[in-house]
Amino acid sequence: MAVIDSGVSATHPLLRGQVRPGADFNNLERHEGQCDNAGHGTIVAGIIAGREGTGTTFTGIAPAARILPVRVLPDTKTRTDEGLPAQIAQAIRWAVDHGADVINLSLVTLPRPELEAAIQYALDEDVVVVAAAGNRQEQQQNLPAYPAAYPGVIAVAGVNEQGEHVDSSVVGDYVDIAAPGLNIVGPAPRGPGYRAEPQGGTSFAAAYVSGAAALVRAAYPDLSPAQVAQRLTGTADNPPDGRNAELGYGVVNPYRAVTSLLGTRTDPAPGALPAPAPLRDPLAWQRTVAIWAAVVGAALAGLLLAARPILARGRGRGWRPGRRAETGPTG
Repeated sequence: MAVIDSGVSATHPLLRGQVRPGADFNNLERHEGQCDNAGHGTIVAGIIAGREGTGTTFTGIAPAARILPVRVLPDTKTRTDEGLPAQIAQAIRWAVDHGADVINLSLVTLPRPELEAAIQYALDEDVVVVAAAGNRQEQQQNLPAYPAAYPGVIAVAGVNEQGEHVDSSVVGDYVDIAAPGLNIVGPAPRGPGYRAEPQGGTSFAAAYVSGAAALVRAAYPDLSPAQVAQRLTGTADNPPDGRNAELGYGVVNPYRAVTSLLGTRTDPAPGALPAPAPLRDPLAWQRTVAIWAAVVGAALAGLLLAARPILARGRGRGWRPGRRAETGPTG
């Protein structure tokens, strides 16, 4: 799991032993990606892969995952550096070449051909790419955020504790899925403490989905990036209209993403249970007898109705046989 961000602290108890040596780009000092002066990348990594057994209730979505930190941002300020997309593109290619199977991009930058090409390189190399859909304070309005808006990237919006769209989360048709993006808590970059991010953001929502993607990859290693995306969106807690520009296909559900059997009516997923056999009706013979009794009763009623005028005539003659009328020749 590559986290391309502001770096990741490897000393916090939550991440100790979880962070591999990484790399630094954008002319930053060389610390193998393990220096985080902004604190942003460390929270993202904690949400994804915070380990269990640290004495706190905080754990990541995929605590068995290992983080490959790739540092491209010196801070969390909105950046429109012309050189940043190229640096991020280099970082993506480096992460792919160093074994990442999922890449988390909790950042927004300018759309550039080299960045799009790097995204496509990752997808072609069977790497899942997850990115923040963008925050309005970054975009100023609901414009597509990159790299999230590139085809094949899982674009993540933010929701609050009630599962409602966070107002600061960018709205767009490219949004695929949503995750918690408000009132976030995560590991601090220095010491054993934690820091709160009450404003949240789609950066942290993307981390939740990246953790879920790591779980899916572990459970189904042969799935392509498109199939991982389909499993995540197909098992999300959908909005009433199925999909919309605020939440995409809904809020990510890691448990369902891993455990659900997906398929179609004509092509069930491997391992899916067969359709249950029809239940035997213990009253079937009684129903059959009742039907036949109704048929016979109706037939008898019809015979009685037909015989009624005959019986009336018989009573009128005292049940004597009737005589045949005599006839003579005519003409």
